Amino acid sequence: MDFARVLEGKKGVILDRWFDLVLETYPADTQRFLKKQKSRFGNPVAHEISQGIEGVFDQLVKGASEEAISPFLDRIVRVRAVQEFTPAQALGFIFGLKGLIREELAGSTSPAELIECEARIDRLALLAFNIYMKCKEQIFQLRVDEVKNRVGALLRRAKLVCDLSETDTDNRSLT
Repeated sequence: MDFARVLEGKKGVILDRWFDLVLETYPADTQRFLKKQKSRFGNPVAHEISQGIEGVFDQLVKGASEEAISPFLDRIVRVRAVQEFTPAQALGFIFGLKGLIREELAGSTSPAELIECEARIDRLALLAFNIYMKCKEQIFQLRVDEVKNRVGALLRRAKLVCDLSETDTDNRSLT
């Protein structure tokens, strides 16, 4: 039997278990809230995670390129990058997919097919790490820009800095 077809046949079970695995990284109260509702507006975090893991799974089954998987992975990683997770906690859910697939497909597929699938998941984890780092860089840059703006505003209020317009600098001589 075709590996992709077997995997697709277990999609619902795997996605439900994978979603629960992601939620296990949150405190108990947060888990209950995230499980209640996956509506885009009522619970955007659960919605993004749910939609993201479904897209990742579908693309993984197809054997799609990184470019095809990246937008779905970005949905999940972007949410987790702004939360108080270590990188391992933020991205560990990807490795959990290996165990879920192994358990769900036990005996119904060849070891070679499982190894190939796990290799794809490993590449997925590396892609997720790159996305995570880009998100963190953006967050840190926003923080630096915010501090610069605040310090600049304080210096202007204290009249320790003055803004020179272009006309002021053009009319001044350097002598």
